[in-house]
Amino acid sequence: MKGKRSKQYRKLMQTYGLTFGFREPYQVLVDAQMIQDTERFKMDLAASLQRTLQGQIKPMITQCSIRHLYALPASIPAPQKTAFIENAKTFERRRCNHHVLDEPLSTLDCYKDIIDPKGSSTNKNRYVVASQDEDVRRWCRGIRGVPSVYVKRSVMVMEPMADVSKSAKEGMERGKLREGLKTTGVKRKREPEEGQGAEHDWDGKEPPGEEVEKKKRKVKGPKGPNPLSVKTPKKSASVGDLSVAKKHEVKGDSDMSLPVEGVVDIAKNAPEKKKRKRKHKPSQSTKALPNGPEGHDSES
Repeated sequence: MKGKRSKQYRKLMQTYGLTFGFREPYQVLVDAQMIQDTERFKMDLAASLQRTLQGQIKPMITQCSIRHLYALPASIPAPQKTAFIENAKTFERRRCNHHVLDEPLSTLDCYKDIIDPKGSSTNKNRYVVASQDEDVRRWCRGIRGVPSVYVKRSVMVMEPMADVSKSAKEGMERGKLREGLKTTGVKRKREPEEGQGAEHDWDGKEPPGEEVEKKKRKVKGPKGPNPLSVKTPKKSASVGDLSVAKKHEVKGDSDMSLPVEGVVDIAKNAPEKKKRKRKHKPSQSTKALPNGPEGHDSES
């Protein structure tokens, strides 16, 4: 089976499942002619049905179809006839209650009693029909939700969805859409919690006497400069003034209780500290002379 056709069959069975409730394993009604044709083409009927329907299957055959195989003409060789019957016996028997009749019913009449016994044009038991009879497939197209399968030149083919089934699907989708619109337009009341009375019930509106605080929207104004790129202002007090303030703090002066301007004034009025002069040591040349320069003059 080609990939394109396989994808189409998978989507078709998914549509049948969503619309009409089909589920695996699919119940497949197989008629006598389908068994004969698949044996003639050397096809595995169960495997072919499983590939076509894209899922697990449960093949079934009616009592009338079994009787059709037993009633085959003598022109068919006995070994071939036996192969047909043995293959049919591997399928589940679907009781149609026509075995009490002297002659079996045709496939069309038998399927009418099984698929739609009340004539309501619905496939209540969700059967898939695998039949080589054109009249059976034509009748199935008039019943809502009946997938049909047949064999054509050793290839199993599934018919597209019939117009009756399509209209039923569209009607179901419209009904779901209306229900969705109705449910979305109605506001449900919140059920009261334990210990709360009817005064806490509300239908989605604001409770009486209470105002809900609305979030204020921030008004975006002009942005200021980057604080990292702005030059910092110079401090009024110098480093020396700060050192004087620290000394007063260590001594426990009461002037430190003054504001910064007072600290600055104290620092300005303080006497200037005298610079210490460094005394230079004598050099090595002068140390070598015993009496210094005066001794040199005496020798001369």
